[in-house]
Amino acid sequence: MLTSRQQQLLEFIRNYQRTTGVMPSTRDIQQHFGFASQTAAVSHLRALERKGAIKKLVGKARGLVFPEDLGRPLSFSVPVYGAIPAGLPTAAEPVADSQLAIDAALLGLSDGAVTFALRVRGDSMIDAHIIPGDYAIFEKRDARDGDIVAALIDGETTLKRFLRKDGHAYLKAENPAYPNLQPVNELVVQGVLVGLVRAARR
Repeated sequence: MLTSRQQQLLEFIRNYQRTTGVMPSTRDIQQHFGFASQTAAVSHLRALERKGAIKKLVGKARGLVFPEDLGRPLSFSVPVYGAIPAGLPTAAEPVADSQLAIDAALLGLSDGAVTFALRVRGDSMIDAHIIPGDYAIFEKRDARDGDIVAALIDGETTLKRFLRKDGHAYLKAENPAYPNLQPVNELVVQGVLVGLVRAARR
């Protein structure tokens, strides 16, 4: 059975992976929880591994996986459907004929997940560590409050955080220079962000 702190750490790892597409480093964990050193983070990770909540992959950077992800295909290809503005919404672009290989286990995707990718344009999500040129990977599923989504708002597409207030859905940028987006007629979530792929060089 996990302690309260271990449960908090496990939830942080899951949320970090879901948002960024990679597992957090020990430094990320140290900074988030305010540990005095990375050694404390390592100790907590070892405790989670002993209890079977995570598995450490030897010789792999950020090599943590959840036990339920072991045995899944290491990678598969997702279609890339052009670009999506992380800025003010614009009309959808034509479908691009390309594929992107992703690590299914690191993204925590189920075997039956329907996924697609879009190239990010604009800087409205920079405070969520999403920058122009990133490939954003989405799963087609219902959005939960706080998810980052590809959305169609009044006929135009954008990348934003999906939120609800007083029963009404709206989209929020992760950059204070951009306003919240309230739909006039329609807000349709096309996919929920499950990961990012970033080139080392641009």
